[in-house]
Amino acid sequence: MDFTTFLWTTLGAFLTLATFSFLYKDNPFYKLAEHLVVGVSAGYFMIIVWHGTMVPNLFNKLLDGDWFLLFLNSNQWWYVFPGILGVLMWTRFSRKYGWISRWPMALYIGIAAGVAVPLEMSNKVNKQLVATMVDIEWSNFFGAGIWDPFSGFANLLIFVGAISGLIYFFFSKAHTGAFGGVAKLGIWTLMIGFGASFGFTVMARISLFINRLQYLDQNWAQTAFDSTNPNYNTGFQLVFWLVVLMLLAYAVWEFIAYLRRRGEASTPE
Repeated sequence: MDFTTFLWTTLGAFLTLATFSFLYKDNPFYKLAEHLVVGVSAGYFMIIVWHGTMVPNLFNKLLDGDWFLLFLNSNQWWYVFPGILGVLMWTRFSRKYGWISRWPMALYIGIAAGVAVPLEMSNKVNKQLVATMVDIEWSNFFGAGIWDPFSGFANLLIFVGAISGLIYFFFSKAHTGAFGGVAKLGIWTLMIGFGASFGFTVMARISLFINRLQYLDQNWAQTAFDSTNPNYNTGFQLVFWLVVLMLLAYAVWEFIAYLRRRGEASTPE
């Protein structure tokens, strides 16, 4: 294995263990991994913005113009104006001229709201309403076989669940009698929905956790101790034991600090 692959694999394993160390408590290893992730994410985001937004949507539009003429001789010279507005946002860092940044920010927020509101209404309101208005297949109410046992019943259940959930939020009438029973069904529907969403989130996090364990086992531990592995490198063993010694040293240091604090607490003033 070449040194570059060895270096990045070892760094990935160390940062994985440093992140898992938060399960014990907040410590310098976790802080290092946390700050590194934040810094790399910010730098990666800036590169994405530059190559995915600035270059194709601004500079490539003005390539036929001359920069010393402020690109005003370009065939698409009007792209100069959003570029100027973007530059004006940097005045935010000036105490004297910070007020100038309010104009491009106001324009940006207004445009973003105008674009986002119709999209949110379409994706999260209209389509959800349409999904509750699917025709119930009475002729196929109990499904079409073992793999589709309740197709028509499922459509009816979605409709009843949506109506009962809305009734639960109807506070102009007391939730008593039959109305209260439907509202209680709405509570159950909401709890099932929230539970499914939470379960999906937990499942995704568990998948990430399993992936990191597989990385530690297959990409690092097996490579360090399995001499039959084609990527075997003795350097992995050295780094592995260095990391283990580092963790043991930190544990000993924490234990000594604990004993010191306990001794100071027991010492009478």
